[in-house]
Amino acid sequence: MKIFAAITVIGRDQTGVVARVTGFLFEQRANIEGLEEKVTRGQFGMTIQASWPVTDCNETAIRGGLAALARALGMEIRIRFIEPRRRQRFAIMVTREPHCLEAIMAARRSGRLKADPVLVVGNRPELEPLARKHRLPFVHLPWADRARAENRALRLLEKHEIDFVVLARFMKILSPNFVWRYKNKIINIHPSLLPSFPGPQAYRQAYEHGVKIVGVTAHFVSMHLDEGPIIAQGSFDVRSGMSLKDIVATGQALEARVLVKAIRLFLTKRLDVYWGTVKEV
Repeated sequence: MKIFAAITVIGRDQTGVVARVTGFLFEQRANIEGLEEKVTRGQFGMTIQASWPVTDCNETAIRGGLAALARALGMEIRIRFIEPRRRQRFAIMVTREPHCLEAIMAARRSGRLKADPVLVVGNRPELEPLARKHRLPFVHLPWADRARAENRALRLLEKHEIDFVVLARFMKILSPNFVWRYKNKIINIHPSLLPSFPGPQAYRQAYEHGVKIVGVTAHFVSMHLDEGPIIAQGSFDVRSGMSLKDIVATGQALEARVLVKAIRLFLTKRLDVYWGTVKEV
């Protein structure tokens, strides 16, 4: 039997962080099963997957030691102990379009999603009735002050022990500070075949360019807008005479299907991100 934990380290870049954190974990008899670190514009982020034999895990000493190390480094270090066989818990972030949220709820009811949505966060209040209909708590977080809103959202995600986040047509940009805490665990749906037509008006851009194939892309959120590693895509032919309204309606139905497909792929635990590309392993 093993005890598992996920550890995140975030702060201004400085020398020796990896060595000090991993050295401490070695002293605590941890086995490091996965480690990823990156520096973006002077911001250091690291995620570690660690495990211990049950007899070697002193949770109090581990938490206390990491807290002391965080103070010494002037960084944020968080640890969450994980039951590997429990169902994944996820949060859904929305704005006002209901189709993706409805598709996720339908997939959950049918048993096609082997995970539990536990929270809906909206930067607008319009979808609260839909969340309540499905007996999910809804929290309205206005996004005028992004830093404040993100801090509140992160506290909610920690409180509800969220494993991953789904952006179900959430129309706000997340900062690197937010993304680092859920690296390759935030799934977004974008209404174009990325890398074509990034940004909020993808269908209009496709329509105005006269493209003959329109698609959607589910991807992990990265530090750069609409450039994260691609999980799944879908497309449809633009028929003669289709209006922008027709394209949007067809695209939204496809968005819902592809987003659910991406969540299901994620839950297989067979996806790996290697040099910015998602591979099935």
